[in-house]
Amino acid sequence: MSEVRLNVITGDWVVIATERAKRPEDFIHIKQKKEVPAYVATCPFCRGNEDKTPPETFVLKGPDDNWLVRCVPNKFSAFSPDGEIVKTKANFKQHITGVGLHEVIIETPEHNMTTALLPVSQIERILVAYKNRLLAFYKDTRVEHVIIFKNHGESAGTSLEHPHSQIVGTPVFPGQVMNRLGDAIKNYYYVNFGDCLYCLYLKDEQKDKIRIIGENDSFVAFVPYAALSPFHVWIFPKKHNACFGHIIDSEISGLADILKDTLMRIYTGLDNPDFNYVIRSLSSAGADSKFFHWYLAIIPKVIQIAGFELGTGMFINTAMPEESARFLREVKI
Repeated sequence: MSEVRLNVITGDWVVIATERAKRPEDFIHIKQKKEVPAYVATCPFCRGNEDKTPPETFVLKGPDDNWLVRCVPNKFSAFSPDGEIVKTKANFKQHITGVGLHEVIIETPEHNMTTALLPVSQIERILVAYKNRLLAFYKDTRVEHVIIFKNHGESAGTSLEHPHSQIVGTPVFPGQVMNRLGDAIKNYYYVNFGDCLYCLYLKDEQKDKIRIIGENDSFVAFVPYAALSPFHVWIFPKKHNACFGHIIDSEISGLADILKDTLMRIYTGLDNPDFNYVIRSLSSAGADSKFFHWYLAIIPKVIQIAGFELGTGMFINTAMPEESARFLREVKI
């Protein structure tokens, strides 16, 4: 019989379809391998093609003065960086000017690289760029919320194969974030009597151990009890902090190490699947929040969302979270 588990962090009910559950190996989709060069003349993100992008907003360079990570405005931005916020309301018809910020973080000069294969030192640089841009975005008073995310592969929504991430500053507070924040506040004050739900949840996963993938001094990577999809992984900081932008240098090193390890396990065990990852965080102003806890979520695209999910808002997970975690733990890297 299937189990219906509650994901207390997201508020979602998840059907763990035990009778339809697949072996972890069944989620491997073998891709046709193709040779990808380290440099592509038409790629705007390759080193030497800097004139194909807008001027950089942030850059990290090596000893030879060549760039290692570049941040540039997105030429196809979802929002306009110019203008002011204007709100209009006529009965139920409401809109706001699409003013905001949207940048691309070019993760490496090498076109044929993927994040899982980058050295930890390079992933540290990427995280430093994330932190710099998140803090810079929140200095713009028109920005209400900032999201950092990566799309890897066509089914994950990427349009350019050169390794890159994106950061977006929106002029509104997204409804999904608002709902999760509301649940966190309710849990803090009325359910857990002044204890952060995220901190308590992490301690519970550490106690159970069976869904843990990896752990270091600062972070824990695990498949949550009610994972929304197969191999859905969360990386939680052990220290309570609501804003990713307040991460310190030693934590950046720890996050780079566990992110590299987790992505490498997914890359090796599932044959480089398409995936998304996202950093969920509050602003600097909310960094001292006692009820929210920033974290990074990785979602391999090994299944498709269908009518049931769209019609109910519930998820069907055909992989036991415990088996997904065991499989990733045992991958040889």
